[in-house]
Amino acid sequence: MTDARQVAAEALAAFNAHDEVRIRATYSADVVFEAPGDVRLEGPTAATEYAMRWLRAFPDARLEVHRDVIAGDTVAQEFTFAGTHENTLVGPEGEIPATHRSLTGRGVQVFVIADGKIREEHLYFDQVQVLTQLGLMPEPTTA
Repeated sequence: MTDARQVAAEALAAFNAHDEVRIRATYSADVVFEAPGDVRLEGPTAATEYAMRWLRAFPDARLEVHRDVIAGDTVAQEFTFAGTHENTLVGPEGEIPATHRSLTGRGVQVFVIADGKIREEHLYFDQVQVLTQLGLMPEPTTA
């Protein structure tokens, strides 16, 4: 039996390797994936495509996990996503053409593991921070 820590480590390694086949292999056949923008996807193909959209848009993208908390079949990870926006990013609100800007954003992802695969993934990140760093929103003013 594969433990939750191993599954999460493989998911991170597959993402950082930009390996579509390995990413898909981390998901169960009935995976449910949720992300900001009211994204709710079902199945390994849809969940993998979400990751690949970011990896195509940010070809040098990397996730660095700063902390993980594991409780039974659940893994919560605090991470930093870093990359350069070199290609169009396709998201729930449409397409964002390449800005050639660097992005460094923090987020949290929660995995629920069943039978050695990710059965649920819940991704949280600050959409305003992403859009601001890409130059699509004004910098916030200080009070």
